Formats: sequence, C-alpha cells, structure tokens
Amino acid sequence: MLAFIFKRSGVMLLTALCLTFVVFFLTNLHPNLEKLAKAEGSMRMSDEQVQSWLDTRGYTQPLLVRYGEWLGVMPSYRYTKPDGKVVGRCIKPAMDPAVAPQYCGVLQGEFGLSSVFKDEVSTIVSKRLGLTGWLMLFVMLLMVPMALVIGVLAGMREGSKLDRSLSTFSIATTATPEYVSGVIFIVIFASSAVGLKWFKGSSASAMDTITFANFTLPVLTMAFYGMGYIARMTRASMAEVMTAQYIRTARLKGVSFPNIVMKHALRNALIAPFTVIMLQFPWLLTGVVIVETLFNYKGFGWVLVQAASNNDIELLLSCSVVAVFVVLVTQLISDIGYVFLNPRIRIS
Repeated sequence: MLAFIFKRSGVMLLTALCLTFVVFFLTNLHPNLEKLAKAEGSMRMSDEQVQSWLDTRGYTQPLLVRYGEWLGVMPSYRYTKPDGKVVGRCIKPAMDPAVAPQYCGVLQGEFGLSSVFKDEVSTIVSKRLGLTGWLMLFVMLLMVPMALVIGVLAGMREGSKLDRSLSTFSIATTATPEYVSGVIFIVIFASSAVGLKWFKGSSASAMDTITFANFTLPVLTMAFYGMGYIARMTRASMAEVMTAQYIRTARLKGVSFPNIVMKHALRNALIAPFTVIMLQFPWLLTGVVIVETLFNYKGFGWVLVQAASNNDIELLLSCSVVAVFVVLVTQLISDIGYVFLNPRIRIS
C-alpha cells in the first residue's frame, strides 16, 4: 500500500507541474501582460511604454525562468526604479532589500499580491475558500444521503414503477443546470410574487452568519443538480449486484428480501458510487461559480470570476493551484478507498 501511495503521489506531482505550467503559460500570454501593464500604469500607455514596463519588472524573461520564480525554485527578479529604490516580488513594503529573501514562490508559501484587491493572494484565497468550504460541506451532507437512498431504492427492483419514477427524477435533476434550478427556487421560495417567502434570495449575509433562511437555497440548488448523477450510478451498481449469483443463492435459501439488500447487496453496490462521490469535490469547487454569483455569495467561485474578468494573474494562478490540488488529492483518496472497499484489487 505504501508503494502504491508513493507511486500515485509521484504521478500527482508530475500532473500538478504540467497543469500549473499550462495555466501559467496561458495567463502570461503577451495580450494579458499588456492589459496588466496598462491596468497598473495607464490605459494611455504607448507600446514602447508597455514594453519598458514589462522589461523593468521581469515579464520579458524566458517563460521557464519566470515559471521557476513563481514556483520558488529560482531567485526572484528585482529591478531598480529611477529614484534608486529596489523592488521585486520578494521585497515587501518597508523591507530592506538587503535582508529580503531570494526565493519567494509557491513552495515558500508566497502567492504574490493581487492587482485588483491590493492584498496578499494567500489571504484572499484562504478566506474565500473557507466560505466555499462551508457551502460544499452542507451540499455533501444533503446530496450524498439523498442520492444513495434514491439509487438503492431504484436499483432494488429494476424495471418496477418505483425504479422508473426515481430514474426519471434523477435524469431531470441532472438535466437541469444550476442557473435554471436556482432561479426557479428563488421565484418559488424567495420571491414576493408567489408569496412563499421562506428563504432569502441572496446569501450575502451568510458570509457573516449562516442561517437556515440565507443558506438553504444555494445548498439546495447544488445538491439538486448533483444528486441525480450519484443516484444513477448507485442505481446501476445496485441493479447489477441484485442479479449476482450469490444474491440468487441467498434468495433460494429463504433469506428475506430486506436482509438480502442490507447484508449482502448494499456493501458491494456502494463500491462504484464511492469513486463518483469523491469526484464531486472537484465539481463542487468549480461548480460554485454559477451558484455563488447567482446568490451573491462571495466565496472561491466568486473570487475566481473576479480574477479572470479583471486579469488578476497572480490570483488566477493561485486559484488554479487550489483547484489542481483538490482534484489530485480527491483522486488519490478515491483510489485508496477503492482498494480497501474492493478486495478483488491487488497491488503489485
């Protein structure tokens, strides 16, 4: 098992380097750097002034060199202003350049400064990620149990009316995008036009204090969309298990149907959905973009939209690092869990 984990960790590291390099390359294309120069300087800057701005700040260095600086494996670029002041990525305000560190990248925990929010990127991402973490937690607590119950009930008696009804409901939830179901929920449960003012149409106040009124609709919107996929996978796995030879043997021995489901079929039927459930975490992290924008909940998805729309390169790169980390870690946990749940798998 340790050899398996080390091997998977090595693959994860290589994958993370490749993905972050691709994002770094795309965000540091010349048009994006030109927009950054004009946003930081002046929109009336000439092409010569833009080029000079980029040269003095090290943006015209080779791409691999700048990627190494961002990672923290190469010394950070420094430049001297006309007034003689030395500035650079590693030099904080009111810091003596002589005592400033040479390396200050991702490996050192330095993610740079946001050009839009004028604050440390690590502070912004950690705060917004914490807000999204609460949203993801409540969504999983609601979505997973409901999806498993629907999938198990549908798969117990394949082809029955209950199976067809629950399968139709699961397909309908998966086919309805979040921005459609979210608007429908707002109109029904929060709009004064219908009269059911049970919840609030905005979740801005949930950033300070989470209540049932201001947090139910975004949680319900995401859970409603995601439960259908898990339920369909659980239903397919349960239906396959119910036709297995050992289930038929248990029936011939006179074991009651509830005992067959609970003691024999359920455990094996949940092996495949476990992987699907773990893959919901990356989806939730990126899928919150629409929901957080719709309900004015300024979490990770909201800050990702702000970084992309305002060409905030440092913030966008940090968001990509978080997304890559979550995807790879959840896949590792999924693989390890699958090995424990399925005894037929052998690690060479």
